[in-house]
Amino acid sequence: MEEEEGGDPELLGDRRGLQDLLSREGRRRPRAAPPSPFQEEIQPGMRKTLAVWMLKVCEEQKCEEEVFPLAMNYVDRYLSCVPTRKNHLQLLGAVCMLLASKLCGTTPLGMEKLCIYTDNSFTPSEVLGWECLVLEKLKWDLASVIANDFLDHILQQVPLPQHKLDLVKKHAQTFIALCATDYTFAMYPPSMIATGSIGAAVHGLSTSSSNFSGEALTALLASIIGTEVDCLKACQEHIEASLDENLKQTSSQSRQEHNPSKNAVYPDSQEVNLTSTPTDVTDINL
Repeated sequence: MEEEEGGDPELLGDRRGLQDLLSREGRRRPRAAPPSPFQEEIQPGMRKTLAVWMLKVCEEQKCEEEVFPLAMNYVDRYLSCVPTRKNHLQLLGAVCMLLASKLCGTTPLGMEKLCIYTDNSFTPSEVLGWECLVLEKLKWDLASVIANDFLDHILQQVPLPQHKLDLVKKHAQTFIALCATDYTFAMYPPSMIATGSIGAAVHGLSTSSSNFSGEALTALLASIIGTEVDCLKACQEHIEASLDENLKQTSSQSRQEHNPSKNAVYPDSQEVNLTSTPTDVTDINL
């Protein structure tokens, strides 16, 4: 996905911006860990398959980094309050990508393009109708705070050279996308996923020095967002374990490229042969 430019240093250096994000991050989260217990047809594995397909579409369309995590926020919020049939799951994902790209993308995804990615399982008119339905169920409240929103604010306070900060940010964005594909990360607030991703990126890139060890970094990150060190450490370890698992799965799978339009989340299939590793994760050299 395309790189975004950093924000205004003056604004990022103002603590009030971070405090505002922290105060709002819990307002637009799913009511229950997705998928909600009352979903009769939607299983965790189906959400995973949908998420990987959505990430591949966002990668191919070079969407901004925020589009995919924001779209998954919409998916999880919808599934936490609306009983959904499994043959509507891919349509829901397409609509959520459309909405997220309209909110934070420079060029919104086209409905016709999204239909092509579903092997034309749906029509543009169906996408349009579901767009109104999802907006209604989300109460037109789309300005969710996601982990990406915290990155620049937090990195502004991490004592690393700028060129290393840029690399850490790139890898942290990949880890955030990885977290968005796994429903078990819904237990963590966006700020903790952001700091955990930064910690995992610094640790994996071995950019910390002797006087800025992993323990020191974790303590700093925890103090920035006002959380417990042990909680943040658990989140970072969860991220690193998820990365390891995905890399193992990738190494055991065929290196053949997958075309998202040919690997759609077909309505009647519970198991779809999709790689469960976000594209950028395979490029990380730890």
